[in-house]
Amino acid sequence: MPKLVYDFAEGNKDMKELLGGKGANLAEMTNLGLPVPPGFTISAEACKVFLATGSVPPELADEIDHHVDSLQQKMGKKLGQADDPLLVSVRSGAAVSMPGMMETVLNVGLNDDSVNGLAHHSGNPRFAWDAYRRLIQMFGKTVLDMDGEVFEGAIEAAKKAKGTKNDLDLDTDDLKALVKTFKAAVQDHTGREFPQDPREQMDLAIEAVFGSWNSERAILYRRQERIATDLGTAVNICSMVFGNLGMDSGTGVAFTRDPSSGQPGVYGDYLQNAQGEDVVAGIRNTVPLAELEQLDKKSYDDLMAIMAKLEGHYRDLCDIEFTVERGKLWMLQTRVGKRTAGAAFRIATSLIDEGMIDTDEALRRVKGAQLAQLMFPRFDSDADKDLVTKAIGASPGAASGKVVFTSAAAVEAADRGEKVILVRRETNPDDLHGMIAAQGILTSRGGKTSHAAVVARGMGKTCVCGAEELDVEVAAGKILVNGTTINAGDVISIDGTTGEVFLGEVPVVPSPVVQYFEGSLAPDAGDELVAAVHRLITHADEIRRLGVRTNADTADDASRARRFGAEGIGLCRTEHMFLGERREAVERLILADDAAEREAALAELEPLQRGDFLELLTAMDGLPVTIRLIDPPLHEFLPSMEELAVKVAIAEERGEDPGRNKALLAAVERLHEQNPMLGLRGVRLGLVVPGLFAMQVRAIASAAAELRKQGKDPRPEIMIPLVGAVQELQLARDEVDAVLAEVDRSTEADGTGGVEWKTPIGTMIELPRAAVIADQIAEAADFFSFGTNDLTQTTWGFSRDDVEGAFFSRYLEKGIFAVSPFESIDREGVGALVRTGAERGRAAKPDLKLGICGEHGGDPDSIHFFHEVGLDYVSCSPFRIPVARLEAGRATLL
Repeated sequence: MPKLVYDFAEGNKDMKELLGGKGANLAEMTNLGLPVPPGFTISAEACKVFLATGSVPPELADEIDHHVDSLQQKMGKKLGQADDPLLVSVRSGAAVSMPGMMETVLNVGLNDDSVNGLAHHSGNPRFAWDAYRRLIQMFGKTVLDMDGEVFEGAIEAAKKAKGTKNDLDLDTDDLKALVKTFKAAVQDHTGREFPQDPREQMDLAIEAVFGSWNSERAILYRRQERIATDLGTAVNICSMVFGNLGMDSGTGVAFTRDPSSGQPGVYGDYLQNAQGEDVVAGIRNTVPLAELEQLDKKSYDDLMAIMAKLEGHYRDLCDIEFTVERGKLWMLQTRVGKRTAGAAFRIATSLIDEGMIDTDEALRRVKGAQLAQLMFPRFDSDADKDLVTKAIGASPGAASGKVVFTSAAAVEAADRGEKVILVRRETNPDDLHGMIAAQGILTSRGGKTSHAAVVARGMGKTCVCGAEELDVEVAAGKILVNGTTINAGDVISIDGTTGEVFLGEVPVVPSPVVQYFEGSLAPDAGDELVAAVHRLITHADEIRRLGVRTNADTADDASRARRFGAEGIGLCRTEHMFLGERREAVERLILADDAAEREAALAELEPLQRGDFLELLTAMDGLPVTIRLIDPPLHEFLPSMEELAVKVAIAEERGEDPGRNKALLAAVERLHEQNPMLGLRGVRLGLVVPGLFAMQVRAIASAAAELRKQGKDPRPEIMIPLVGAVQELQLARDEVDAVLAEVDRSTEADGTGGVEWKTPIGTMIELPRAAVIADQIAEAADFFSFGTNDLTQTTWGFSRDDVEGAFFSRYLEKGIFAVSPFESIDREGVGALVRTGAERGRAAKPDLKLGICGEHGGDPDSIHFFHEVGLDYVSCSPFRIPVARLEAGRATLL
């Protein structure tokens, strides 16, 4: 077993994985010559052994003994000695900051004897007995797993008896009585007296800190922050310094810059005559850090000098904890401070200007998730709000409007100029028009990857999903929630970041960052945040290797994406173009009894498709536009079998002729699928329904030809979906090539001159088999686009629409997922297939273009993986384009 315990002088800030962030930074400050109380750190490796076996490593005791002896020699006093005893704190400290998630015990070493020695030596009996009651209270909660209310209740009773609300009004006798009460509570809870042996106190506290790594709140925090579960925590044993020795002592927290805005200055809080947990717990009101200058000028000046030194050394915003003991300043902790998204961008660019970091380092320090936070409108935090429920924030933003329950009502209201919130149990593809018309979407079912969530994110619409407390009664036009009735037409507000739903309209604050990306706010218009974002995303664009395209099905989405920096379209879902009024024509095509009916339906659809592609290619003129041929699950374009069966049954029961419904029912029953997502769709539909793909390709080619005649530069790319065998792709490609040649001849025949077609033809890799035989498929493809949504479904055997609400929350709780595989790429499974497909495809065709067009194309962690695998571009929804640009740049540096 390697060394397990390190003196503060033996470590440095780069040893975080071993010593934890707190231990590594205490060591760094010690080596910088700053006033750090002496101590030592027990490494995270010891914690890992404890978590695996339930006991500390056997050799740990000897190492701790050695370092305790050394500490006693440095301090000139011993643990447990009767006069002026050595006291220590036992603090957690993981490699990744988890503030407040794990345990701390202060004043370890006090007992019934040494408390009197501390009282005599300090000349302050109240301080000594207050320190002892704090030890028993923290030890009871942390080590003995006692309910904290036992102790808080006793303190409140003592203050009530004293006629005060302030802890400082409790005198020595009051605190002695509290110690007696606390010790009795320990006896009742554990069946034994409070430990009097200081070393036993220390050992038990160390094990309690190790065990707190797997506390419920720590697990939840790691899950939320995507922190690895196997890191463990280090434990820091630090000699105590006291901020509660009188009014010439105190404790505080300082920041070298404002963590909210990023502005330089004096930021923090200070509390006289207090220990550190008093500041964090908010037991007493603090004063602004600047007031320390009047209270203790020397300590203030020393602190300012140390803050400047630390920021210069770490080259970043530093978060500092300190204590003043009778006019002497001590540094208890420092770390690179957490900050708001806006502060992150401002601080990064400020540090460039101050010569502390270069632009590459500044880009490393901002994240796509922070940029996303800055892009969405938000509710005014100062406004009055009436919260009715809280659910899943599925698509960030803030939206207010009148409640509507159908897509038709949403469209009608929008046409009248009214703002609406579309409320549904869940949405489906037919709700698209209503979702476009609405300001936001609220559903009582579903999660972050439900239909509503995915589409809303794609459109930049605010969306809250899974509001299970809502009883949505569409027919009655009302919502019942916690005793409140919300009717159609009532105004509500939804927060897509927090998942909160409010009654009434809540004012929103617009995002200047979106105005910048839209082109309505110049980067030099005086907004510091916009200038910082512009500076860093420009650098990201300069250094990134990955291209960034968008998923867009309409000219409006394409234009917005282009303004946001998209370099083309990576996925146009043509099936979305057939919803609404066009659905009946597709229905007639699928259910056609003969070639004449089928050709009539195709003839009706082709000019509509040509118009779609004219608009789309115009919006993206000069940039590639990857158009996926129709890929719907068949049931989305067929009438409901259940509804038809009811209509036919009712008609026959009444002795009426069911008419066309009976024939229609027979056709739908013939085509009915138990699992439509794995049925007749994609390339299969194109091969089974003659003329379907040909109609779409003809519309694409003729639109491109028309635009070229106008002097434009359309660059369509045709993508065949759901290919699992090279034979499927070759058959489909033969048909596509034939249509392209046909359009070429027709343009030449009409006297305008032939078009030299160089339209790339490729496929989506969205089935595991396609990834495994990618070398074969590459022979018939000009490009691959990995459809990671369906690839995730087919790899895991998940139906995305079903599993998230059914058991994903349990899988997250149990640690099976760190994050939903539909949100961030599953590197070990789905990611391995992407890597395999890329490697085998390029082995067969080295110049094969590779992209990704699933939801993962806008996820920061996934973008880094796609960069690593060697893809050429990612494609994502328009509002995620800036995030993808930023992360593609960061991927080259990390």
